[in-house]
Amino acid sequence: MAVHKLQPKDHLKPSNLKGISNEQIEPHFEAHYKGYVTKYNEIQEKLADLNFSDRSKANQNYSEYRELKVEESFNYMGVVLHELYFGHLGAKGQPSEAFKKKVEEDFGSWDACVQELKATGIAFRGWAVLGLDIFSGRLVVNGLDAHNVYNFTGLIPLIVLDTYEHAYYVDYKNKRPPYIDAFLENINWDVVNERFEKAMKAYETLKDFVK
Repeated sequence: MAVHKLQPKDHLKPSNLKGISNEQIEPHFEAHYKGYVTKYNEIQEKLADLNFSDRSKANQNYSEYRELKVEESFNYMGVVLHELYFGHLGAKGQPSEAFKKKVEEDFGSWDACVQELKATGIAFRGWAVLGLDIFSGRLVVNGLDAHNVYNFTGLIPLIVLDTYEHAYYVDYKNKRPPYIDAFLENINWDVVNERFEKAMKAYETLKDFVK
């Protein structure tokens, strides 16, 4: 069985942000993000070892195969969500007119969308994600307690907010609201606008996926 391995994307590591220190970013990027890359790769090696992960012994109560598949999803989504998070930090640009118009259509106003993202960031243990639902074509906010818990199937992520304590504890201790405010001030809107354009093109292609 072929082994699929990931490499950390060091070019995504941000620095000199507003209200999120380099001291905060260092363990978040080097330990947490890269830790998910390492564990995902270890899991791929074990899945490729058919003696270790015997498919014939798969069981929903407990089996090595089940445990590997559960942790595969946790670690892989840990990699993806962190790359999306780090990839749009670095205060740049402004929301495009097309993106703002879509936000206003789907949430009623820009402020309503921001408040929805903030509230979700407070309510969930792991992540708050503003994304495009590929089935309805609407922008929605999804909350995740863990990388692989409560994901919306078919949601294309545009803005990804990490709400685990490891994302803010160095700077803000247990105070999450000021961290969320700092996060919003550091969004690179050029990246978000590009994600939005690609998401809308994907929706136009896939909107008849479910008939």
